[in-house]
Amino acid sequence: MTSDTIKKLAILGIVAALGACNAVQGAGQDVESVGKAGERELDKAQDRPADTSK
Repeated sequence: MTSDTIKKLAILGIVAALGACNAVQGAGQDVESVGKAGERELDKAQDRPADTSK
């Protein structure tokens, strides 16, 4: 391999790694968002009076 080809492959590898990091970070943010939404709903449910009509 020539040094030019090696440089191109190295740059391609770096770009791919950075793209993967962003994808993982985005997935982590999605999971965190779902967790926060679940917590809000649980907090709302705790604030409601119990349904004793059953």
